[in-house]
Amino acid sequence: MEKCALVTGSSSGLGLEITRYLVESGYTVFGGSRSGTDFEHENFYDVELDITSEESVEEFFETIREFSPQLDLVVNNAGICEMSSVAETTLSQFEAHLATNTIGPFLLFKHLEPFLIKDTTHIISILSTAAHYGYPNVSAYNASKFGQLGLLESLKKEWKDYKLRFTNLFPGAINTPLWDKMGSRFSREKMLSPSDFMNVFSFVVEAPPTLQFPELTFLHKDGFIE
Repeated sequence: MEKCALVTGSSSGLGLEITRYLVESGYTVFGGSRSGTDFEHENFYDVELDITSEESVEEFFETIREFSPQLDLVVNNAGICEMSSVAETTLSQFEAHLATNTIGPFLLFKHLEPFLIKDTTHIISILSTAAHYGYPNVSAYNASKFGQLGLLESLKKEWKDYKLRFTNLFPGAINTPLWDKMGSRFSREKMLSPSDFMNVFSFVVEAPPTLQFPELTFLHKDGFIE
């Protein structure tokens, strides 16, 4: 039986790289995003999803149910990040980070349970070193990622009887187009490349089902940037 995967934030960046890798690996992938993507594959379903809206999340799962009653792999990837000092961060910006990076995963998991496969479903969350480590000028992002990690820690215990695999990935900065919009002073040469990230991601996905990697932190060889 073919394996089915869900990927949020599948339209661009790491989400699109993950989607391509999974369909090429034989998965049927249900990708959720607000903007959609030009990527096409017979095993890829591009589904509209606003992760901050419970109605949209419910409709997303209703669409998946038309094709599959269960999910082997869930990739919790959608997220936003903006840089500004605490004083310059507006309330709406802070709330937007919480809505996408914390409330969004909450809504995803709230409606995911009927699709879980006992002893099988693997939930991979793309967090960040910012879920463990405070960086200057990204207070909204830090707070939202710390919040998402707390959500996941609670969920692991709540769903322990399902005997699922949870993997939380904590990559350092990754050189994606996201940084083009942030006007960052950081050296892009000291960031992980998307291929670096995919090397770790594919390692986790392809590992034997008897193994789990609860937390993986990985950085460019030059370490943290700040």
